[in-house]
Amino acid sequence: MISARTVLGGIVMRRSWALAAGLLLVLVAREAASAEPSRPDRKPEPADFVLVDRAVVRFAAAEAGGQERPHFIYERELAFEARLTALSDPAFRPGREPFRRHHLQGALERHIAEVLLSGLRLEEQPSPAALERQVQAARAMIEQQVGGAETLALAARAEGIGEAELRRLFERQARASFYLDTMVTPMLEPSELELRRAHRSGKTPFSDMPFDQAEPLVERWYVGQALRTAAANFFQSARARLKVEFL
Repeated sequence: MISARTVLGGIVMRRSWALAAGLLLVLVAREAASAEPSRPDRKPEPADFVLVDRAVVRFAAAEAGGQERPHFIYERELAFEARLTALSDPAFRPGREPFRRHHLQGALERHIAEVLLSGLRLEEQPSPAALERQVQAARAMIEQQVGGAETLALAARAEGIGEAELRRLFERQARASFYLDTMVTPMLEPSELELRRAHRSGKTPFSDMPFDQAEPLVERWYVGQALRTAAANFFQSARARLKVEFL
């Protein structure tokens, strides 16, 4: 079982290995169990049970209700988000392990940042239509980052993530992006000049395509990079206000 008793003034990064190692062991055990053939002559024991999920992280922050209103991160969702982080990493080649420790740490930090950002008050709330557009944009960005809708579906299936849980993830990201765009700096609608500069820089995966063809892909990439950087910066600024425990 994953265990850490340290209460953080900021996040104690040296403890993150325990969460990573624990989740990786759980994944290996889960895959081994699913691969083991069932025995038709075996009768279920009274003590048999199925563990559906468990909380692995508890965190609290003053702007999110303080310690009286902690937030919990569950094993399946964090493992799934670590898979997405790994699939978005061009230097990573999946093998026996679907992600590495630094992918898990990155997923944890982004999850915390998005939860806090999505709960912060906006001067003007987005309309239901605007929220839905941004939810779909969040899905499209993730699909592009991981290599397509089918890759996203396979990652979700591997961790038992259903469509309702995917929807919650994309809605959380949409609400967080509205706050960053409105209260930090505009980033959801970059200008054509910004996109052309990004395209010419050679840093996008689409720089070998003509700009007219690549523009929507470059825009999605550009916005995704901006949101990821902004969320990471927000997390760093919030570290001193966070209390995080590994369970």
